[in-house]
Amino acid sequence: MGFTMNLTRAWAWRPDVFDGFAALRGTLTSQSTLSKRDQAVLVCAMASELGDAYCSLAWGRTLAQEAGVAAAAAVITNADTPDVSDRERALAAWARKVVADPNATSERDVMALRRAGLNDREIFEATVFIAFRQAFSTVNDALGIHPDRQLADQVPPEVRGAVTYGR
Repeated sequence: MGFTMNLTRAWAWRPDVFDGFAALRGTLTSQSTLSKRDQAVLVCAMASELGDAYCSLAWGRTLAQEAGVAAAAAVITNADTPDVSDRERALAAWARKVVADPNATSERDVMALRRAGLNDREIFEATVFIAFRQAFSTVNDALGIHPDRQLADQVPPEVRGAVTYGR
């Protein structure tokens, strides 16, 4: 990224665990049909529901590159916009529900994902990806890791302005 990220300080205690997270993410995403855009939607919705500014900014930048600034800001703020497809709305809603209360998800929620075009494998992968990213965010947030100034400077102003929570 051209700079040493703040999260490096926390993960430096156990680089083997960080490497394990990176390897697991690679295992999950390398065989998935979820696109980079789908993944960015999932992380932005998960991170905003969790109140994680770091991942919202990092993945908001990615989503802005993949889908446009308006779509990225809308997913982060949970706003309805034509810039976000039905599939992306369904993925974002699922991510928020899984983070907020995984025991409250229902067959109706899963059916909404299917109606949006996701198959059962993609629903499983999206759920694992959300849980994986939530675990990573939880470590960073609990240890007080602030978003990098350099990262924030690389994020479009509309996306940066949508992140009104976190550190």
